[in-house]
Parts: sequence; C-alpha cells; structure tokens
Amino acid sequence: CPKMLGSSASYKILEPPRMTQKSALAALLLLPSFSYAATVLSAPPELNNKSYVLMDYETGQILAAKNENEKLAPASMTKMMTSYIIEQKLLKGELTEDEQVRMNESAWCRGSSTESCMYVPLNGTATVLEMLRGIIIQSGNDASKAMAEHIAGNEGTFAHMMNQEAKRVGMVNTHFINSTGMPAEGHYSTAKDMAVLAQHIIKDSSKYYPIYSEKEFTFNGIKQGNRNALLYTDPSVDGLKTGHTEEAGYCLTTSSKRGPMRLISVIFGTPSMNERASQTRTLLAWGFANFETANVQPANQVLAKAKVWFGKEDDVQIGLAENFNVTMPKGQADKIKTQLVVQPKLNAPLAKGQVVGKLVASLDGKVIAEKPLVALKPVEEAGFFARMIDHIKMFFSNL
Repeated sequence: CPKMLGSSASYKILEPPRMTQKSALAALLLLPSFSYAATVLSAPPELNNKSYVLMDYETGQILAAKNENEKLAPASMTKMMTSYIIEQKLLKGELTEDEQVRMNESAWCRGSSTESCMYVPLNGTATVLEMLRGIIIQSGNDASKAMAEHIAGNEGTFAHMMNQEAKRVGMVNTHFINSTGMPAEGHYSTAKDMAVLAQHIIKDSSKYYPIYSEKEFTFNGIKQGNRNALLYTDPSVDGLKTGHTEEAGYCLTTSSKRGPMRLISVIFGTPSMNERASQTRTLLAWGFANFETANVQPANQVLAKAKVWFGKEDDVQIGLAENFNVTMPKGQADKIKTQLVVQPKLNAPLAKGQVVGKLVASLDGKVIAEKPLVALKPVEEAGFFARMIDHIKMFFSNL
C-alpha cells in the first residue's frame, strides 16, 4: 500500500478491476461543478445585460453567472481567438514577429464608420507583431482578416481553424464564421466559453499577454486607444477585449489580478460603453469582496510514495509540479480538505513530471479544485527477470 509522507490529506487508490488504466487517466480530468451559494457572504449583483460570467482563473470555477451558456453574438471579442491562434503560432515558430503580412483588397479597410480598423494601406505590409497589436489594441478588422489570409489562405479556412481550436480548449457552445466578429448567421459564443478562452490566452500566451493591457498603439501615423476603459481606471485590470455591434450590444471580457487571485469577467449585451465598464467593475468588486485565494499545497514536495511495477525502484515519489492555489469564499480556508487520487497499477518506465494522479480539494464535501500529481523522480524499467517476477506478483495480487 502506498505511504503518505507528512501530509494531512486523505489517500485513495482507484480500484483497478473496475477501471482500465486509460479510463482512470481520463477520470483525472473530470472536475464536478460546484455552487458557492451556501457560503458566499452576499448575493451576486443583478446586472442589466444579456449574459455574464465571473470565473476564477486558477480553478476555472464559476463564481457567479447569468445565462452563461446562452449562444450570443460575441462581436469583436471574437478577435480573442484570432489573436490566440497568432500567438500560439508565434510560440511554435510557425510565424515570426518580424514576418511581413500584406494587406490585400479583400481585407483592406476603407475607413468606414461601421467597423474598427488598423489602417494598413492597400497592398502595404505590416509585421506579424504589428498586426497582433492592431488586432488586440485597435480591434482592427483589416488586421484580423489580413492575418487570417496570411495563415490560412482565406478567412473561411481560418474560421475552420478557429472552430477546431475552440473545441480543443473546451469552448463547447461556440461557432465562428469569420475572424472579426462582424455579424454573420451561425457566428456565436457564450459568456462561459469566452471566459475559458481568456483563461487559455493568459496561461498559454503569457509572452504576448502584456499586449492586452497596452493602452494605445500607433501605426501609419494613426494613434488609437484601447477601448477597454477599465485599463485607464483600475490598475488591477490587464486585459482582455471589448466588442460591439448593434446585434451584440456592448460586450467586454476582462481580467483583474489582486494579490494571488485573478478573476475573469465576461459580459454580453449591455446598453452602452459606460454600462459594460461599470457592470464589470461591480462584478469584479463583488468577486474580490467575497472570495480569496489560498495555497493549499506547495509544489515539489513529496506527498506520498506509490507502488511501481516493473521498475528498478519499487515505488515513486509523487507530488505537485505547480503550487496548488484554491479560490474559496472568504473565511473558509480552514475547512478545505484534500485527497490524493493515484492511478492504479503504475508501470515503469516513469518520466519525471509524468502525471500519475491528482490532488483534489473539497469544501463542505464538494470538489472545488484539483491539480495533477506527478512523478517527482524518474523510475527506469527493470531488467527482464525482475519484470517477470513482478508479472507473477501482479497475477497473484489480482486473485
């Protein structure tokens, strides 16, 4: 039986006869939904909009919501996916920051009052990094379409890439038709899905995330300010994206970090620019007043030793690769309980950092967060005869 090492957490092994190793690993990814209604100090605010979500960045838990899964026009918040794809391609080396992108007539903005533009001249060029700033800060439709064409050949193919990426990151109620968010039948997302996307931008695109907090950008002699009013009034706000069309109303996805806690707010369909800003302030103020983030377990500590079959070592030290921070209603930190869940039948070889289970945090008997458990040291595969002995031992252990 695996041994606990200096931890007050309870320990649990998934039963091997009832679950294959593949399905056990899949189960590690499941996080039951949890409502904080019973322990929150005050009720969430009532806001005049079509939909909203307040999400804890660290755990992905929804702290407050209204119509969070209603499919609505996201307007220029769509560009969060456009910028995310560009950022990921930059990080993978599939694009370079100084790579030149041409402004074709199909993407060129003629200065219409009905859309926002970066104003790259027709047949002119801008670098990928300039285009990225034009998309995020200036909300340029021309920059979005030019990058879509540069990456995928045409905007329709790029939209297919957007939908594939949305599915990959867990946006389950989203479908994109274009790269800009201009009105189109069948182009929709939800407040919850946009919060999920914001989570991924902050985490996966950390190198480029500071662009989302830049207040202005000048290109072609034209200086434009970021439309996110909260960047100018709240130093804790560092992104992400505004949106507006007549169909969508005024929308805003926001991230705010105060101390160890980061909250993501998404609001669809407010009646004005002022309302989307003031409602976001109200929602964030409520979240920070009612919740706090605490470190449940630090990284790189040996939490237990688990049995390993067919290895040069009989067991493996397991722990966390990252600090386990949990957001909870204020005053509840001493009530958090943790439980180790380890895959059954760990077989060598095991690499350092390989996921072997999860550490689950619960409050009032309900799961609120979880973090992958990893092998803190590698375990090499044993020789032939040692493996044969383990096969015999495993056979009799299953009788």
